[in-house]
Amino acid sequence: MNQAPPGDQIDPAALPQSRGLERLAIRLLAPADALMNRLFTWRFNPLYHTGAIITVLFLVVLVTGLYLIFFYRISAPYESIVRITEQVWLGRWIRSLHRYASDAAIVAALIHAFRVFAQGRTWGPRALAWLSGLVLLFLTLVCGWTGYVMVWDTQGLALAREGARFLDVLPLFSEPISRTFVGDRELPGAFFFLNLFLHVALPIGLGVLLWIHVARVARPALIPNKGLTWGLCLLLLALSILWPMGMTPKADLFVLPERAPFDVFYTLWLPLTRAMPAWTVWLGGLVVTAVLFWVPTWARRGPRSKLVPSVVNTRTCDNCRTCYLDCPYEAIEMVELAGSRAGIVAHVDPTMCVSCGICAGSCAPMGVGPPGRTGRNQLAEVKRFIRKHRPGADDIAIVACSRGAGGLGQVGALDGAHVFAVDCAGTMHTSVVEFLVRTGMGGVMIASCSPRDCWNREGPKWLEQRLYHDREAELQARVDRRRIRLMYASLGERREVRRALEEFRRDMRQLDRAQGEKDIVLELECEPAAEEVNT
Repeated sequence: MNQAPPGDQIDPAALPQSRGLERLAIRLLAPADALMNRLFTWRFNPLYHTGAIITVLFLVVLVTGLYLIFFYRISAPYESIVRITEQVWLGRWIRSLHRYASDAAIVAALIHAFRVFAQGRTWGPRALAWLSGLVLLFLTLVCGWTGYVMVWDTQGLALAREGARFLDVLPLFSEPISRTFVGDRELPGAFFFLNLFLHVALPIGLGVLLWIHVARVARPALIPNKGLTWGLCLLLLALSILWPMGMTPKADLFVLPERAPFDVFYTLWLPLTRAMPAWTVWLGGLVVTAVLFWVPTWARRGPRSKLVPSVVNTRTCDNCRTCYLDCPYEAIEMVELAGSRAGIVAHVDPTMCVSCGICAGSCAPMGVGPPGRTGRNQLAEVKRFIRKHRPGADDIAIVACSRGAGGLGQVGALDGAHVFAVDCAGTMHTSVVEFLVRTGMGGVMIASCSPRDCWNREGPKWLEQRLYHDREAELQARVDRRRIRLMYASLGERREVRRALEEFRRDMRQLDRAQGEKDIVLELECEPAAEEVNT
């Protein structure tokens, strides 16, 4: 196995505002991101789109479920599933697609939660998304539980008996529900109707919770790009056709099956809980739930407790509205300014601000941002950077995102290029780039997180708009864009940064050579002819 050079080792402990467990999660996440980027590029990396993938899978499950429910019979649940499975041209692969999409949704949800936790996006105003996401995951598991019971095979019977055992612990019913599955009497039709009702009604609740889940997010990406969406759907469709779901034996209340199939994603816990007392399962579930709901409180402590919301200097605010539009969490609003200086100015809601600093890069007069991290503070930092390194015309500076870009925020130099670390590429004011170029720097390469993997959601998006598409605060036209390079790299892709740096150096040498030849030509054209001089 090829080992990374010593300079390519990533130390998650150096990441800003990250805590111990988050750093461990990042250590696992970084190489996975790098591998998927190598296979699919950052545009189609499924690990970057897990939240949006869940939405697509939910729609697939909904559409296929509408077909299945049309043929389902409460009076003969198992027999109706058999008839669906025997429909070779439609029913068999539709049922399989319904099952595979449901399983994939659990995988995507777990990866999404793991990623959100690793990147520390669980505290403050973002706690609502974390808590509502936990409820969404729980309801999805319950919905899958009812779906398996509806089939009424050996697995469905095992789930029904286990659920009844859990409910018997609660003092809600006059007689134990478990007696329903003893076999002394026929199962009532109301049992299957209740499962069908829950299986259909819960997705409606999921839709409402999804709206709450993204309520504090501006411009939520609910659907991934077309290539990833169609690729995922075609993959599931091919899997459903090539490996369709079969049927297991019918549930029999008078027979205790020695073995029953268990779905890896929905019922893997069943063999464990069946050997435990019901009250122990309840206690363990409550403990796990309490720990997961406590995560936002835990994440807010430590280094993040020192983060303060952005503030607005009303004296310099020119009512451009850019910070209001760029804020990823809708924490900025435009309000009427009272007093002697009437007008509309930006105002930050401290209860909604996560101190991401995106607004600092969007303000041309540098009048908004977290204290100590505004555009003016960034200019002061870059001036100190210049005085320290005194770069020349042959030098290249790398402006690196501290949370990505191959982990360059942890080092001071890479292959002879000086590294200027920023909290997030989207927080960087374009005046920093202009200052570096106009002080005689040979070139400036900006190494940012991938647009779909920004810890602050939209940093790379707004940065690219400010550099090349005149979005305020735009990079001024007097700056030579040929001496600026924007590239994307995840935390584990320092090799990609090295390649981009070498390519940028090669382009800068060619540019310097071309400009040198142009200067010689201009000098010769301006030199007077010999006869003119003699005259």
